[in-house]
Amino acid sequence: MLQIRPAKTLDKADYGWLKARYHFKVTPEGNPANAPVGSLVVWNDDEIAPGRGFDLHAHVNMEIISYIRRGAVTHRDTIGSVGLTSAGDVQAMSAGTGIRHSEYNLGEGPLTLFQIWLRPRRAGGTPHWDSRRFPKADRANQLVVLASGFPEDVDALPIGADARVLGATLLAGSELTYAMGDLRHAYLAPALGVVTVNGQRLEVGDGIAAQNEPTLTIAAEADAEIVLVVTN
Repeated sequence: MLQIRPAKTLDKADYGWLKARYHFKVTPEGNPANAPVGSLVVWNDDEIAPGRGFDLHAHVNMEIISYIRRGAVTHRDTIGSVGLTSAGDVQAMSAGTGIRHSEYNLGEGPLTLFQIWLRPRRAGGTPHWDSRRFPKADRANQLVVLASGFPEDVDALPIGADARVLGATLLAGSELTYAMGDLRHAYLAPALGVVTVNGQRLEVGDGIAAQNEPTLTIAAEADAEIVLVVTN
């Protein structure tokens, strides 16, 4: 089963310094059609103004992955982590028993990113944060695992959820197929370009949820960059 979530159906917010588009319902008044997908509960498309960001705030028992689309984000937290993650790269934070963190755009231009939240496989655990470079050339016409809760994905950022976050860059006219295996749920959004997923067309700002689809065939109508989450 496929559910397209066109950009016009997503809830939005504009705080001046932050412009957000919510692929999942985040308030009681939100679009009820945009429900969680397996353990995936949040997918925010955020634009943060220069010199602004999220002040120190707390999370517990959540896996939070940020895919940087443009600019760079500066992370600080209460376990001593400090890092800069730039466009095309990924940071992952396991909140575990509790962590406080801030995320700021210290650059001169807008910062845009996908912020992805997954429920952990179990509550508790030691909080941690990490960031990793994923050169786009290494993802040309193939999906690369960026973050994963599975030990076999040794080159990915570790997270405490039964899920994978994958990325690919696709040249116009190219196509790839992803086999879901034992995982039942998926969500995909293009960060750039135009793609089809099992024949359904998506532009930047759209997303698509999949349930019990054995394979996902992704084809690029124009040069594209995609992020895919697969989960239990």
